[in-house]
Amino acid sequence: MRRKPTMAILILVSIILQSTVCQMISIASIKPNLLIILTVSFGLMRGKKSGMLTGFFCGLLTDIFFNSIIGFNALIYLWVGYFSGYFYRIFYDDDIKTPLFLISISDLIYGIVQYGFMFLMRGRIHFFRYLGRVILPEVLYTLILTIVLYRLLYRINQKLSMTDGGGADSFV
Repeated sequence: MRRKPTMAILILVSIILQSTVCQMISIASIKPNLLIILTVSFGLMRGKKSGMLTGFFCGLLTDIFFNSIIGFNALIYLWVGYFSGYFYRIFYDDDIKTPLFLISISDLIYGIVQYGFMFLMRGRIHFFRYLGRVILPEVLYTLILTIVLYRLLYRINQKLSMTDGGGADSFV
């Protein structure tokens, strides 16, 4: 029964950190994407349904706080959580390579989709410039932060699994 409040707190803390601390530690206006880390981690550790719900609420809060289009990021994060949930069955707790790979691919896809809908539609066609100056540095910065945060999220998930009885559907 503690899973829902804990997930709500994790999502709120992540969005607050994304909008405050990550702004302060940004390098050349590039900041890590904590919400991708959270969404992919819980999709990977808990399955598709948990990944989708975590992603949807992360994206919805991102839309509310940072964007004028409500639902755009919610949809992207929902899909990221859903696809990371596909790897739930091959997830091994002691291996950090799978989460690093999934988070890097998810952040790369997120950046490309953001570019496609936010910039390309407005006639800005400098994709490789945007890729090299924004998307790839953000992926690298997010990966560095993933190494630090993933173990913490994994331990939180273990504690929640022990108290809730564990299944992949206990988020819902």
